[in-house]
Amino acid sequence: MIDLIPQRPPFVLIDRFSMDPEAYSLFVVPEDHVLVEDGRLSEAGLVENIAQTAAARAGYISRSEGKPVPLGYIGAVQKLVVHALPETGATLRTTIETKHQIFNATVVEGIVRAGDQTLASCEMKIFIV
Repeated sequence: MIDLIPQRPPFVLIDRFSMDPEAYSLFVVPEDHVLVEDGRLSEAGLVENIAQTAAARAGYISRSEGKPVPLGYIGAVQKLVVHALPETGATLRTTIETKHQIFNATVVEGIVRAGDQTLASCEMKIFIV
């Protein structure tokens, strides 16, 4: 899975990635992660988890086409709603849906859940370089 994203430890925020039946990642929040504060993953961690799930999707598609995993960056985060911060040990399931894609710009909607609870959601504009 780590071969699908440009991030490396200690900044990795996904453990597994799948495109079946939709693009999603799984991540168990460790106690010692750099974005854990007071036993909970921070807001920045939730946003980065969405971004890394989108990056894994782009990496998966590129590898399936025989291309190298691309680099990208977040151009904008919109409509961010954080309902709750997950505690360490929680398993996050983050889904990504592509809303628009024009040239090297992609707008995705990301939703982070732990069990039945929605923790955060946003739209994110990502540029692939």
